[in-house]
Amino acid sequence: MMRELGKFIVIIGVVATLVGLVMWSGFAPKWLGRLPGDIRIEREHSSFYFPIVTCIILSIVLELASFALLNFPALKFSTVGASNAVATGLWPV
Repeated sequence: MMRELGKFIVIIGVVATLVGLVMWSGFAPKWLGRLPGDIRIEREHSSFYFPIVTCIILSIVLELASFALLNFPALKFSTVGASNAVATGLWPV
């Protein structure tokens, strides 16, 4: 089980790194960060920008993606070891 969890964490890290590199390089969608509701205040010598709507939409998309990944049958972790640990008394119930 730990080996599967390790592989899963490495895959998530690689995907996050690739997405970050793509966005950092300028290939990100032009609408990202410029949605209606994003707060942008620009003055003569300063500016403030908070993409609240973009954050909410990205949060929803990531939540749906994690739900799909965790409920996909091929990615479910085996519970055989856990049931054996409970049966032998190594894991308190």
